[in-house]
Amino acid sequence: MSDSLHSHKPGAEHEHSHKLKPVQKHGHGGHGDACCSSKAAAPALVKLSESPTPGARLSSFRIEAMDCPTEQTLIQNKLSKLTGVQQLEFNLINRVLGVTHDLPCIEPIVEAIKSLGMQAEPMDQGDETPAPAPRKKPWWPLALSGVGALLAEVIHFTGFAPNWVVAVIALVSILSGGLGTYKKGWIALKNRNLNINALMSIAVTGAVLIGQWPEAAMVMFLFTVAELIEARSLDRARNAISGLMQMTPDTATVLQADGVWLEQDVKNIGLGARVRVRPGERIGLDGEVLSGRSTIDQAPITGESLPVEKTVGDKVFAGTINQAGSLEYEVTAAADNSTLARIIHAVEQAQGARAPTQRFVDSFSKIYTPAVFVLALAVAVIPPLFMGELWFDWIYRALVLLVVACPCALVISTPVTIVSGLAAAARKGILVKGGVYLEGGYKLDYLALDKTGTITHGKPVQTDYLSLDPTADDSAPAIAAALAGRSDHPVSLAIAKAAVDNQAATLIVDNFEALGGRGVRGEINGQLYHLGNHRLVEDLGLCSPALEEKLFALEKQGKSVVLLLDSSGPLALFAVADTVKESSREAIRQLHDLGIKTLMLTGDNVHTAQAIAAQVGIDEAKGDLLPGDKLQAIETLYAQGHRVGMVGDGINDAPALARSEIGFAMAAAGTDTAIETADVALMDDDLRKVPAFIRLSRQTSSILKQNIALALVIKAIFLGVTFAGIATMWMAVFADMGVSLLVVFNGLRLLRK
Repeated sequence: MSDSLHSHKPGAEHEHSHKLKPVQKHGHGGHGDACCSSKAAAPALVKLSESPTPGARLSSFRIEAMDCPTEQTLIQNKLSKLTGVQQLEFNLINRVLGVTHDLPCIEPIVEAIKSLGMQAEPMDQGDETPAPAPRKKPWWPLALSGVGALLAEVIHFTGFAPNWVVAVIALVSILSGGLGTYKKGWIALKNRNLNINALMSIAVTGAVLIGQWPEAAMVMFLFTVAELIEARSLDRARNAISGLMQMTPDTATVLQADGVWLEQDVKNIGLGARVRVRPGERIGLDGEVLSGRSTIDQAPITGESLPVEKTVGDKVFAGTINQAGSLEYEVTAAADNSTLARIIHAVEQAQGARAPTQRFVDSFSKIYTPAVFVLALAVAVIPPLFMGELWFDWIYRALVLLVVACPCALVISTPVTIVSGLAAAARKGILVKGGVYLEGGYKLDYLALDKTGTITHGKPVQTDYLSLDPTADDSAPAIAAALAGRSDHPVSLAIAKAAVDNQAATLIVDNFEALGGRGVRGEINGQLYHLGNHRLVEDLGLCSPALEEKLFALEKQGKSVVLLLDSSGPLALFAVADTVKESSREAIRQLHDLGIKTLMLTGDNVHTAQAIAAQVGIDEAKGDLLPGDKLQAIETLYAQGHRVGMVGDGINDAPALARSEIGFAMAAAGTDTAIETADVALMDDDLRKVPAFIRLSRQTSSILKQNIALALVIKAIFLGVTFAGIATMWMAVFADMGVSLLVVFNGLRLLRK
């Protein structure tokens, strides 16, 4: 895997520029208020100064109530005014806030967050203890609120009791169910933030002031229920990511210095430790197999549907399941730096990088919410003052307008959909480094691919053997293998391996000599033999038209041809080629079905490039390319108006990967650099994950557009009903709640298997 894979695109917005760190496995549970805010989620990393001062330090806080953009916006606005705070890093999944500052103590930060109605619990650096589950709120206040709201409506409708009784019952309902909303709304207003809690508090208070007690109570109760349902629904999206954290076992069986095997916490097991895993157990840490043979279910890491056989020297990953046999492996990565940990952290970081649609919604909401508030004021004041209309009617319509125009559904639609898409991709073994790539993948219409290691296995194998001298039929393979085994050239090694696989006898070679750029020679049983390429045969003067024809036919197929010769002439011919992966053919077919054209870019000769392209069905192939040539090929496609993606796994692919719209890194499992720097990291070497990603991107983009359209159209219709004087406040809450839940559940469709 290339150390130069990176994802910086000219003109593209990148919001994950800081390096990935080991994940901290903080648990979470319960729910806060739903993620409805007048602002969409800000980036995970918020820089408040150009660069941290030399004495700056990082303090981490666990904030139980911070689990959505509403709280994030309040905290960001508050701390940005605090002198000495230079950078904020939000982790909404784990409810953790990182603050880079040069303050002498953390008390001002804690007090600032406390003023927002939230508690900030300082965390030790490296603390990995799960966050305590939020205390469950008692059910009876909400039940009392519902009963009170219903009773107030019934008494008001039947006239069973005087109005003051209705007012008292409604007030009890409002305070028992909506006290939290009022508290959050007041905090938001103090901080000049018109979020959903502020809008709802204003609407309910307005209804009370004009004497609509039953309706005020019902509105507050319905809103509280909607918030509860919405929060539970959002937890499902969060749990899709945090559930990955539960895949690693807490303990593993480790060999001690005295030869005894003991169970230890995985977080206390150091590098180089020898760990044993039995059939059916989950592997606790990344490592390399020292003894044993087994099959392992790697789906949590690579998304592979079938178990993979593992033996001595193979890598194993934390969180995968050992199926058949017992294995012993050496630990190669600490618990907080395993491949699974890096995947989790990368996905968490990706959630903080806003997708294009989310940036649009953010900008739209900044204008939309204040505009609606001003419109509501105008509706309440202008008709009575200038048109002689009744104050009561138009104030009521203004309050309905405030409720129905809440931007909850619009704001919440994008983060839920993006989180669901990122989680769905991770399940398939596709690590997407930000919503910008998840959403942008649908635009690709051209895909450039490297050959070696991407379309082919990257390991040459012997494909053909042809005897050219009947007297040497039996001895030629063994002689060629003996000479090839003394060379480190990949082609020679392929011939040597084929001989070993065929159990050919190993012969002793004397006076061995490498012939630069042509082959090798040596004596076996006193006889001089040459093993080399086409050029060597010509240099020895042993070529013939018939042999030329055979060589040309094989080379045209993209194969490297090696000949074994003695002093009399050629004895045998061997052809070696880098074979195509079976999955590559299917992947190219799927890409074509998606309407995406394909181009292969390789440093191999043109004949080889065209032969491999023909085998897998690639539209166009270019060979004999240097890294700069690959970059130029991408530039040419851009100049023709195409949106280009690039798939590669080598350092020579880095310039093209960087210039492409989306760079796909192949076989990134266990590779720090690829996971950290690729736009999209395919965790195994299956090229079919590229069309799978594009399909997921198209579905994500479609759902985002559906959600925005649903939110705007339904609200527009209800606004018209409001101006007509038909809508009531409780109907407005139902409409707002309904469209919010609709977009949440629509976004969660991406999590379906």
